[in-house]
Amino acid sequence: MEQGNPEAYHESKLYRVRHSAAHMMAAAVLEKFPEAKIAIGPPIENGFYYDFDLPRTLTQEDLDAIEARMKELIDEDRDFVYEEIAPEAARALFADQPYKLELINDILQRGTDEYGEKSAEASKLSIYRSGGFVDLCRGPHVRNSKEIDARAVKLLNTAGAYWRGDSNKPMLQRIYGTAWLKPSELREYLDWLEEVKKRDHRRLIRELDLVSFHEEAGPGLAYWHPRGALMRKTIEDFWRERHLQGGYDLVFTPHIGKSWLWETSGHLDFYKDSMYAPMDVDGQDYYLKPMNCPFHIMIYKTQLRSYRELPLRWAELGTVYRYEKSGVLHGLMRVRGFTQDDAHIICTPDQIESEVLRVLRFSLSLLRAFGFEDIQAYLSTRPEKAVGEPERWEQAQESLRRAIDAEGLAYQVDEGGGAFYGPKIDLHIKDALGRSWQLSTIQFDFNEPERFGMTYVGEDGLEHRPYMVHRALLGSMERFFGILVEHYAGAFPVWLSPEQARVIPIADRHIDYAKQVEDQLREAGIRVKTDASSSRMNAKIRDAQMMKVPYMLVVGDREAENGAVAVRLRDGSDLGAMPVADFIARAQDAIKQRA
Repeated sequence: MEQGNPEAYHESKLYRVRHSAAHMMAAAVLEKFPEAKIAIGPPIENGFYYDFDLPRTLTQEDLDAIEARMKELIDEDRDFVYEEIAPEAARALFADQPYKLELINDILQRGTDEYGEKSAEASKLSIYRSGGFVDLCRGPHVRNSKEIDARAVKLLNTAGAYWRGDSNKPMLQRIYGTAWLKPSELREYLDWLEEVKKRDHRRLIRELDLVSFHEEAGPGLAYWHPRGALMRKTIEDFWRERHLQGGYDLVFTPHIGKSWLWETSGHLDFYKDSMYAPMDVDGQDYYLKPMNCPFHIMIYKTQLRSYRELPLRWAELGTVYRYEKSGVLHGLMRVRGFTQDDAHIICTPDQIESEVLRVLRFSLSLLRAFGFEDIQAYLSTRPEKAVGEPERWEQAQESLRRAIDAEGLAYQVDEGGGAFYGPKIDLHIKDALGRSWQLSTIQFDFNEPERFGMTYVGEDGLEHRPYMVHRALLGSMERFFGILVEHYAGAFPVWLSPEQARVIPIADRHIDYAKQVEDQLREAGIRVKTDASSSRMNAKIRDAQMMKVPYMLVVGDREAENGAVAVRLRDGSDLGAMPVADFIARAQDAIKQRA
């Protein structure tokens, strides 16, 4: 569930309702904890939150009491009154609120609003009053609390949050809530949240025996079990096959590099906090690689390149390591070691437009092969501070824009939102629950070719600087795997399933025939196992359904006599008996079609 266009959401009644609900919640918290220090409380997608510095950790009972009081305050028919206020008056008003005082200083000195974002209106101090509660705020809000339907408001949970996202600043308690225009919308959203919980990949990867994490051995590092590793191999094999068909060459590069490499690339200047500490090797500092690109450039520079060789398309499933703070680690979605499906396209200026269109089409076809059809593009353009000639930026941006238009994709433009080293396209997919995930990135880089002195000999016999495009389609194998788990709720398409069929003998005397069926399926390229346990047939079927195996093949006396299998699907459907050869043809077709 989401609001769609962010600008339209900001102007909507729903946004004002949620912003106002956040103030009502803060008022209720201050009644319960008069000594509390309040921070910020914005509307967000599907709800709102507010951060507090409190004398103790909140319990569920506290949350219930705050919600009940909050609803009473809403029903008190409180006006929301806007006021512009002079700096000294603001400081006096919030004299006992240190976080508000810090915000006031930032607004006046840096031109940022209460959420730390630059704005033309940021230099103006304003407050909103509602009953006895007053907050430093630009709004917008509802005119009166009666515009909030208390029956459509719910507090959800609490979490820790560093003040202004800085781990060197105090840890606050964040209360998340949701608010809707009607109670029916709230019920629909709560049902959706329950579905999100059911699909949580952290639970499913454990239940389906796919991947595990071990805090004692190192947080944020994934351990792939045989079933998960087999599924990952299937994805990687398909990825490599499609890249070779798409005109890419595969490369492999080291996991570590000398400090010179990262000094030259610039990573030690702007990315060091996300890199692991150096290791001493023969008196030299070496770093675990956070990126693959400098290694690909080193391969490029092993020989003098001619325009006749270009474009070069080099792809690698390269494992990288980035230091993520423990508080942001989240299953497979945010890890410290991951395999990036990386590629770099090195080409001449004349080739760039066709190459960008080619890589965009390639990205879309690959995402659609995994079942993602709802795809939106985001184009990020040149920021104020940027490297590279303006005319190169303009050419790059136009090539990205024309590629998006050629594919008929819906897209939004983030003016000035590009990295300092080049513009980019991000592709966002929507999963089965309508959640948006950023996956593919097509990123120009005017920085590293300059830093590493990359050249090619042109038709005129002179050296020229090539264009370089970074490209990741799936993002990382770990995160993409987590998204797939949640998108399919663990019930993967047949071609992706680690176990595509399970043969279930009714009694011990049917085990030999079950093994014969298993051998036939395995020879036909179908991933299969036989359940030869002593459990009853119904328990075996239930276990296979719990493991989300697409096909269950029950075999007994009749099936053994007729060379058949009785086919059941994981959704409970019973397809009845069919010859083994017919089932193999059916399964192979499903695998081939990636159905």
